[in-house]
Amino acid sequence: MEIKQITIADYKLVTGLFNQYRVFYKQASDIALAETFIKNRLERNESIIFVALQDDSPVGFTQLYPLLSSVRATKNWLLNDLYVDANHRKKGIGEALLQAAYEFAKNDGAAFIELETGVDNFTAQSLYEATGFVRQAANTTSYYYRRGI
Repeated sequence: MEIKQITIADYKLVTGLFNQYRVFYKQASDIALAETFIKNRLERNESIIFVALQDDSPVGFTQLYPLLSSVRATKNWLLNDLYVDANHRKKGIGEALLQAAYEFAKNDGAAFIELETGVDNFTAQSLYEATGFVRQAANTTSYYYRRGI
C-alpha cells in the first residue's frame, strides 16, 4: 500500500471514493459533482488530500481543511473526510491515512488536528481513539475529537 498526497493532476484518483463517501452519508450518488468538488478544492488550494493506493488502485482517502487561529497565530487542520472502500477495510488503511495526515500537520507547524464523527459511528470512534485522538465534546448527533501535535 502507498499513501500519496495528490495534486490537481491526480484529482480523478479520489472522485469515485469521494462519491462513495457521500453516499455513505446518505447523499445521492453524483460522480460529476464529486469530480467538480474535488477539482475545485485542489485548484483553489483549499484542501489537502491523501489517497491510499493498493496495486495502483485508490482504496481510501482523507481530506483536510485549514483552520486558522488568530489568538494562537497558527494554522491547524480539520480532518473533514476519511473513507476506505468497504472491500479494503480492516487492513490498516484508515490508520495509515490518519498517520499521513498527522505527519503533514506536524510538518506544517500545526498544534492539532480536529475531526467530527457520528455518535453511532463506533468503528470510526475506535479508530480515532486508537490513533491518539481524544474526544473533546459531543452533541446529540456528533462527537468531536482532537489530536495534538
